[in-house]
Amino acid sequence: QVQLVESGGGLVQPGGSLRLSCAASRSIFRIYAMGWYRQPPGKQRDLVATITNGGSTNYVDSVKGRFTISRDNAKNTVYLQMNSLKPEDTAVYYCNLDAAVEGRLWNWGQGTQVTVSS
Repeated sequence: QVQLVESGGGLVQPGGSLRLSCAASRSIFRIYAMGWYRQPPGKQRDLVATITNGGSTNYVDSVKGRFTISRDNAKNTVYLQMNSLKPEDTAVYYCNLDAAVEGRLWNWGQGTQVTVSS
């Protein structure tokens, strides 16, 4: 199993930016497609951005043009740059395998809380 540790969340005003990081415990991370998921209060966890092992990216419409996913395989880390944040982006953010590509998930990390509020 690979351990995942998310960080970088916080409280930000609407229109602000945050950069999330997700560190994986093993270098095997680099062969997998990864994703960032989020779970708003009282709602289900959904995938918002994905990146293949080759660096191709995809986003749900609600974050397209505002969020950017990237990865640094040398550091076993995947990032999510979030700009122009909106209150509806408030959620706990998690990273994990892209389940649609890899057919499975690793154990979830603790996530990182993002709160967008004035």
